[in-house]
Amino acid sequence: MRNLLNFLARYNNLIIFLILEGIAFYLLTSGNKYHNSRMLNSVRGITHGIEGKINNTRAYLGLREINEKLAAENVALKNSIGKLVKRDNPVFFSVEDSSNKQQYQHTSAEAIQNSINRQKNFFTINRGESQGIKVDMAVLSGNGVAGVIVGCSKNYSVAMSLLNLDFKLSARIKSNGYFGSLGWDGRDYRYAVLSEIPQHVLVNVGDTIETTGYSAIFPEGELIGTVSDYEKFGGDFYKITVLLMTDFKKLHFVDIIGNMKKTEQLELEKLYK
Repeated sequence: MRNLLNFLARYNNLIIFLILEGIAFYLLTSGNKYHNSRMLNSVRGITHGIEGKINNTRAYLGLREINEKLAAENVALKNSIGKLVKRDNPVFFSVEDSSNKQQYQHTSAEAIQNSINRQKNFFTINRGESQGIKVDMAVLSGNGVAGVIVGCSKNYSVAMSLLNLDFKLSARIKSNGYFGSLGWDGRDYRYAVLSEIPQHVLVNVGDTIETTGYSAIFPEGELIGTVSDYEKFGGDFYKITVLLMTDFKKLHFVDIIGNMKKTEQLELEKLYK
């Protein structure tokens, strides 16, 4: 009680001033329609602003759940391309493409570690052998190719990023079908280089670059990027700069794809090498 009295005695002038200001403000707004209207509009504006910030905060906090749902829906849509057959493992669905009789596994995962500033970059996902992940499975982001699985533990896997000097991928120009080898040159994380495209081929900036399916790891027709620039390299081929679809600085939810008939294909190909 004494502290309260001391507080009132110390700040009595300020308290009286605020009370008088409040009374004056009340009399001004209640006795004048114009000022009353301006006050109500100001209060409404402040209220709406606060509500907007609260709603934005709630929406931001719910983004993780939304992204997880979108990743699951994305996998379901890809699985619906062919005949859906639910397997014993509830995480995976197998899809058989009736056009080429090649069977794939699809599942979503989350990148929990990633690097882009090294010459040989890798990223880690929160799926492993217990969830059916195996070495040499393809990894796609929501927009394009991201990497390939190179190591697995029980519940985690490490993927070699496309941003790795050792990563090579068979890629083609969608508009004309000519294919070559795509790799990263260690410079800009946004770009890769497509080589072995003959100079007599018509190439245009903006052409879509996609996977060929020749590697037995990546399905055919998965997006990689678009032609950003090209120049003659040597005497016979182009050096084509490809703007990547995947933004590796934002890599989060990914799609893991396993070719169920990869072993059969590779064993047959070995006989003729």
